[in-house]
This record gives sequence, C-alpha cells and structure tokens, in this order.
Amino acid sequence: MITFLAGGTGTPKLLAGATQQLGADRITVVGNTGDDIELGGLVVCPDLDTVLFHEGDVLDTERWWGIDGDSHETNAELHRLAEQAGLETGPQYLPVEQQTEGRPIARWRRFSGIAEFMTIGDRDRAVHITRTSLLDQGHTLTEATQVLANGFGLELSLLPMSDNPVSTIINTDSGPIHFQEYWLGEKSHEIRGVEFRGSQSAAPTTSVRDALDAPVVIGPSNPVTSIGPMLAVPGIREALEATPVVAVSPFVETTVFSGPAAELMAATGREPSTQGVAEAYHFVDAFVLDSADETALERPVVRTDTRIENTADSNRVMNAVIQALEELGIHV
Repeated sequence: MITFLAGGTGTPKLLAGATQQLGADRITVVGNTGDDIELGGLVVCPDLDTVLFHEGDVLDTERWWGIDGDSHETNAELHRLAEQAGLETGPQYLPVEQQTEGRPIARWRRFSGIAEFMTIGDRDRAVHITRTSLLDQGHTLTEATQVLANGFGLELSLLPMSDNPVSTIINTDSGPIHFQEYWLGEKSHEIRGVEFRGSQSAAPTTSVRDALDAPVVIGPSNPVTSIGPMLAVPGIREALEATPVVAVSPFVETTVFSGPAAELMAATGREPSTQGVAEAYHFVDAFVLDSADETALERPVVRTDTRIENTADSNRVMNAVIQALEELGIHV
C-alpha cells in the first residue's frame, strides 16, 4: 500500500501514473481540507473534490476544478438576482458570531451565497448538497467522503486529513482572508503570513493514522497551502517522521511550475525554491527533482522531467517516485 498526500493539482496529476503502475486498490489519498469553505450553506471541499472528480473521470482538466461540461444555471441566476436587486457581490463572510455556531465543519470559513464568488456547476453543486446533508445527519466528513467516492466509483481510498475543521487563513496588509478569497481574487494583497486556524484542536482520524503507517508520496503540491494544513494537525508530522516519505519538488531550482507557492513560501520565511522545500520537509527521505534542477540535497535524489501535462508525463514521474522508494528499500 502507498499513501499520497494531495492538494489541488500537483498530486492528483501524479495519480494517473500511480493507479496504472500500482493499481488503484493499493492507493490511499489523504486530501487537504484547509481550503474547505461553507458557501450559501453548502460545505465545499475543493481538494477532496479534485481527486473525487479526477478518479471518477469527470474532472475539468482545463481548469483542474469542477466537472467537465457542467452547466452553471444556478450560478448565473444567483448573479442575475444580485445585479437586479442591487445586492453586494464578491466574497462576503457571514458575521463572526456565526462562524463558530452550528455545524463545526464550517468553522471560520462561512460565506454568503449571494452572487457566489466561486463558480460552482450544477452537477458539482449536487455533490456539495449530498455532502452537507450527510454531515447534517451526523455523519463525519470521512464517512461523507466515502459515500461520494462510492457514487463516483472510486477504486482508491480517499480520506480527508481530519474530521475536525481547519481553515487556511492568509494574513494580508488588509487583514486576514480565507485562502479561497485570496486564490480566486485579484491577489493584490501583500501577504504577511499564513495560519491554519483550528489545527491545534484538530486530530487525524484512525484511518489517516493507519494510512500514514505505509510509505508516503507527496506530489508537486504547494508546500504551504496544500501540505502545510496537514502538517499543522498534531500527529501527522510525527507520523511522517516515522515512515518512508518521497516528495516531488514543485520547483525547478527557483522556478515554480504553477500557482502561488513561491509567494507563499517567501511570506512564511522559506526560500521559494527546491532548497526551501527540502528545508520545510525535513521528514522527507528522498526527493524527485527535475532533470534541470541541480540543487544539491543531503538525501537521495532521482531526477527526471517532472512536468506533468498528460498520462505519459504522470507515468514518467511516477517511475522516478518508484525508483526513489526503491532507494529507500521499498519495493512496490
């Protein structure tokens, strides 16, 4: 068995090669939930859903978000109503006192559904309605995720990092904002730090603890906002220190493949580079680096072209991951 830690795009792109070479039934994916929000009363889990839709063969791989070919009638009507009624648009947090009342899974991330600032398709919305309804019935996020995985016919095991709420909050020159507001907004804010609100009172589930007993692979995900929330949950970093871990760098020396990893690493006091990733991941036993990345690390390194744009790329990078695992004495 092999366990993958997954954020939004980096690790999911690696899963195509992983499932072909290892078999989906030998893979567990632990997904980041620091990006989760409640929007208009619905619990949205972007990183879990990327894996859910990718493995269910419905993901929009142009955006790496939502369901391919989905309609957006509800979203369009929400914006029409807001415009006609003169309602405020853009991210609108519910009042502070409502952030900690009621359903705990939504804590510190509750947004109004008026003129939704996230574009959610109609089939996508059905997933969030089902998830939220299961939570309201008393199911855990882990149990709700399993129901949805069954609905999409997943063969691998998909787990949220915790059943407790954790929110990635970006501290900016204008004040704290949720990661989704930063990611989907203009990114004009000066970042002054990142916090994982609620992490110290969260815990990994028994299923996650069991999964972290297996060798772990971290794909080329954002170290701050994809993997950082997991490491902030007590017990997860310690589990990673006790098991073999291979990581694929999201950088080629100082050049990041995509996303805001460089800005976020710099804002949190890390060098935005492969070297900075290695320093952040002291528990990683071996790295997969790009062939053009000459960073010297005091750990085993396997080099290949780490760009992933299609299944052939995913297989190539996964071959390098398997080679790195073998250097650690793990034969898959």
